[in-house]
Amino acid sequence: AAPGDDLAARVAEAETLAAGAETLAALAAAQEGFDGIELKKGARNFCFSDGNPGARLLILGEAPGDEEDRQGRPFVGRAGQLLDRMFGAIGLARDAVDAEGAFYIINVLTWRPPGNRDPEPHEIAMSLPFLRRHIELAAPDLIVLMGNIPCQAAIGRRGILRLRGNWTEAFGRPALPMIHPAYLLRNPAAKREAWADLLSIAARLDDPKP
Repeated sequence: AAPGDDLAARVAEAETLAAGAETLAALAAAQEGFDGIELKKGARNFCFSDGNPGARLLILGEAPGDEEDRQGRPFVGRAGQLLDRMFGAIGLARDAVDAEGAFYIINVLTWRPPGNRDPEPHEIAMSLPFLRRHIELAAPDLIVLMGNIPCQAAIGRRGILRLRGNWTEAFGRPALPMIHPAYLLRNPAAKREAWADLLSIAARLDDPKP
């Protein structure tokens, strides 16, 4: 891990870069240019986002995997295909043009960790300033915290099987922890809980804004 002083300096640099970005394009350029995260050296592609940035629903994933690293887009492997089917079941698509029917996907980390290992705490710390600004600029109504790493980054807690299905607040917005599609591929029995969570999201989106 990066030593404490060095890490604090890198996080401060990330905060300055993120705060200076007035648009998503500017933020992407600033984050891609940031050299504080060692992962950048080993990754093939910068993985900023996918879907409609104007969408009311934002899905926060963990980090790029092999297929994501290859394509430079989050959630495009097998788990991503399942994600598309899951949200398609409540009438949402990442490529929908209208904000009502779309979703937007970002990850806690924009560079792939080697061997798809979990992100380290210092990697999350350096990514958080960009993540916060990304969510401010996209301004979704609701956030889905897809798995343990997003829960750790957004609400400081892990234990997705306990957290799932319970609405909380992340980045100043209503947020729902959900089981990651990769877990569902290995444990199909958990799809029942995932379906309950999808219905809960659909109900929230149908609610007129307070």
